[in-house]
Amino acid sequence: MNKLLFIDDEEGIRRSLVRALKREPYETYTAESGEAGISFVKRNSSDVGAVISDYKMPGMCGLETLGIVGSMNPEITRIILTGYATMEAAIQATNEGIDGFLTKPFDNLELRANIQKIFVRKRLKQFVPEQIYKKIEESPVALKPTFSEVSILFADIRGFTKMSQQIRPHEIATFLNNEYFTPMGEIAYGHNGTVDKHIGDSIMVVFGSPVAQEDDTIQAVKAGIAMQKQAKAIDKTLGRKNGLRLKIGIGISTGQVFSGILGSLRIKEFTSIGMPVNIAARLQGLAKAGEVLISDVTHQKIGEGLDVEALPPVVVKGVSEPITVYRVKH
Repeated sequence: MNKLLFIDDEEGIRRSLVRALKREPYETYTAESGEAGISFVKRNSSDVGAVISDYKMPGMCGLETLGIVGSMNPEITRIILTGYATMEAAIQATNEGIDGFLTKPFDNLELRANIQKIFVRKRLKQFVPEQIYKKIEESPVALKPTFSEVSILFADIRGFTKMSQQIRPHEIATFLNNEYFTPMGEIAYGHNGTVDKHIGDSIMVVFGSPVAQEDDTIQAVKAGIAMQKQAKAIDKTLGRKNGLRLKIGIGISTGQVFSGILGSLRIKEFTSIGMPVNIAARLQGLAKAGEVLISDVTHQKIGEGLDVEALPPVVVKGVSEPITVYRVKH
């Protein structure tokens, strides 16, 4: 993603920016309108790393243009270029999802530094779940340690170890990112879940922390069902191509956990720990391909509205008595 697209209706400004960035590690391209810029991104979506657009242009304005670019590929860094007369609108745009803004007329050295700064900030944000990033933006002390009731979801690919031994590393990485982590993460986000971490080919999702909703438990189960349906659809499109398959098992558990920022002086993360995490991981390990297994507590929280099948009790490390497990019918 080393292509940078600059959109401005003034040819002189387009030339100035190209000159300013000629020594940078970008392949710089230009477009004279929002419509032309969107056409370029459509043709080069996977190669475009950043799009800079003038705020005021004839026809489609910069904000509308960048909004469409973001819907086409959320990973693209989007920057608005503005004069001082529209500075307030540009600042508002960054609050609504645009990654940053630049002012004109611009100094070449400052321009290069600011583009790099915005680009790096965009990439660093991807290492933090969006709900947590928003909490930190609201207040640096918003994520204080707390005990809360949550539902934990674990998902894991069946047969991944054998599959990864037979396929080249870059193909495995592309498969995990595009066919697994991204679609499953979007499903989790759509059900108000926070992707806590990726552990190899496992995904841990928390429903209820740092943002809690009244229906977190049912949303966790709905997310699990949606993930299985999506995994089945993706697996069909793979068609055993290069030996890649997407068959996953899912476990969900509900209960009290400790949530907070944990880690060393050098690196920290916001995470949840507690018995529900252990139980969800254990249920995920028991789940067969296509199954969603839930704990007794999760079942009780949802009530009778869920079509389930009771399974034999299982022993979980740290729990004195075997726990009842249910398979969700979907």
